[in-house]
Amino acid sequence: MAASSIKIFGTSEAVDPTVGFSSLPLKKSNFQIQRPYDMPEDQRYSFIDGVHKLWVFKTDKPHSPESHTKPRTEIRILGYDYSSGVWQFEGYGYVPSGTSGVCIMQVFGAQLHATTLMLRVYNGNLSYYKNPVIVPNIDNRWFRLNVIHDVEASKVTVFIDGVQMFETDGRGGSDHFFKCGVYTQDDASHRMESRWKGIKILKKD
Repeated sequence: MAASSIKIFGTSEAVDPTVGFSSLPLKKSNFQIQRPYDMPEDQRYSFIDGVHKLWVFKTDKPHSPESHTKPRTEIRILGYDYSSGVWQFEGYGYVPSGTSGVCIMQVFGAQLHATTLMLRVYNGNLSYYKNPVIVPNIDNRWFRLNVIHDVEASKVTVFIDGVQMFETDGRGGSDHFFKCGVYTQDDASHRMESRWKGIKILKKD
């Protein structure tokens, strides 16, 4: 991807990225927990007092015996796969210190890749794939994450705490959905964890 397609912001004032969007209904059935296939769900996931807690070890198995991907414990949003329009993921995330080398949120689906967006954490910094760093020192605090995917315009925009931090080109593809949690990447820590609350899926009016 050309460097010119990436824009780093972070100095603008906070706004409400959800203005002009409608929040879609979410039920428990919309949250599919993908976890190591040989582990009971409660060994890698909990939902207590409105907080989804997901963790995985880099020595874990993938989410299915047929998969050759790295270990993950992720929430896969069901019921809102999309191929057109302007869609938004909102959630309040928390990454404890020590978690590194992990994807905590992704927009799945692309033309020549598996994903349109991966937000990863390396040594406490939030990055777009491996680079650039979008937000340093993201760990040990709750942050509001908003990710907007405009399919026709082929743009992905990331807001942290209401501030536009990042924009990049889309990657094509005709089937997309949102995921969050922990998905092992390179140079991973032994244990990876993220927590999520207030998850919403929105669509532009």
